[in-house]
Amino acid sequence: MGEEATRVMIGVNESSLKGYPHPSISSKGAFDWTVSKIIRNNVSAFHLLFLHVQVPDEDGYDDVDSIYASGEDFKNMKQQEKARGTHLLEYFVNRCNEIGVTCEAWIKQGDPKEVILNEVKRVRPDLLVVGSRGLGPFQKVFVGTVSEFCWKHAECPVMTIKRNADETPRDPVDD
Repeated sequence: MGEEATRVMIGVNESSLKGYPHPSISSKGAFDWTVSKIIRNNVSAFHLLFLHVQVPDEDGYDDVDSIYASGEDFKNMKQQEKARGTHLLEYFVNRCNEIGVTCEAWIKQGDPKEVILNEVKRVRPDLLVVGSRGLGPFQKVFVGTVSEFCWKHAECPVMTIKRNADETPRDPVDD
């Protein structure tokens, strides 16, 4: 009788330095760590679940002043945003295909902390893996930390992967 694959959810986001479709340093690190330390050569025993949460801008869109935007402009921007998120997820799906591990990937919108917790409740992974930027206490107050929130509140074990020291940008908020 075959055993069910261990389901590992990985929260991924885009790079704040390079933008879409480049994965953030933290996301790429979380994925690479999961592959090298958990999956190793046992690809058939795991199923990866990639979640990307797009955070809507306060007025809805970064690129257009909403005073001058038409309904068609907003529709086009929503389609572009979805396409950028899809390209980000393609990076991780392609890497999984290269090593032979099965995976799923999807996009949600909202506050990453809340969305990740809701998706953990809905999907029920065996493990949640998130990257950490290594913010200091002062930066945490203003920026917040998704990894710490998930670690405290998720209904499954959470593994937080720190960035390597040589990958940390001058400002840890950048990723």
